Amino acid sequence: MSETIDIKGTIISNDDKWVYDFCGIEATCPANVLSKLSGTEDVDVYINSGGGDVIAASEIYEALRQYKGKVLIHVVGLAASAASVIMCARECEISPTSLVMIHNVAAGTYGDKNAMEHTAGVLSAADEAVCVAYQIKTGKSKDELLGMMNEETWLPAQKAVELGFCDRVSGVNTLTNGYCRMVTDDQRARCEARKRALLDFIEKEKATIE
Repeated sequence: MSETIDIKGTIISNDDKWVYDFCGIEATCPANVLSKLSGTEDVDVYINSGGGDVIAASEIYEALRQYKGKVLIHVVGLAASAASVIMCARECEISPTSLVMIHNVAAGTYGDKNAMEHTAGVLSAADEAVCVAYQIKTGKSKDELLGMMNEETWLPAQKAVELGFCDRVSGVNTLTNGYCRMVTDDQRARCEARKRALLDFIEKEKATIE
């Protein structure tokens, strides 16, 4: 039996979770994820998040990387910002209509020019830390990925697979004229049944002719 983990809404720290719960706002904190990683059963992770706290996302990313059981990550809407870091933790499939977005780490600060310069340095370091997750997943160079982050790059499903951020587009059999053609299990079963019926008919006709 597999365990299901939803990473939905804003990614936040454990300390802030009670506020979101009180207000009825969807959010995910590291404790939500770690509480479901105590065994070794298969885990399915479903991501639909615009991101949030990069430190909280880093904790979730590492917990999924270190988990001993099988993990399959599903992007089912959006994996943006900090959520795209989590997406890179393990094997990942993305739905045909989903998006991935990577960008520079952002923060607000208050203070004089020294405080601003210090914050800029912290953000540069954070960008490089996030970039490591993308490097491990895609095999691309640090400079290329930092460039993509600097430009705030949005990727549709097929492009995310082509660039190595995701492993495959879920439910896609072929690409026709650049568009994904969906084939459900039911459609595939009906197709197989028709093929068998046609082969049986051909065999009977051959027997009649002989």
